[in-house]
Amino acid sequence: MSDQTAIEAATRRLALALDALEAAADRRLEADRAGAQLADRLHAVDADRSKLAAELDSQAARSRLLEATNRDIAHRLEAAMDNIRSVVNAQGR
Repeated sequence: MSDQTAIEAATRRLALALDALEAAADRRLEADRAGAQLADRLHAVDADRSKLAAELDSQAARSRLLEATNRDIAHRLEAAMDNIRSVVNAQGR
């Protein structure tokens, strides 16, 4: 093998190695971009989850307040009906 042939073979191997290195770098950049996009999506999902949890807590508190108000109104109505019955019974005697 002559020096020229050896240089040409080494040049081809170097070109192939550089092509492989460039392809690997491109794959790495794409993987990094995909990872960043995934992290962005995860952050958005976490923000949505936090917002929904806060809304759920708020609605649960509102529901408890409505239930307490409903019980209070039911007791007041029962007391009013008892008073009305007492008045009606007293007038009927």
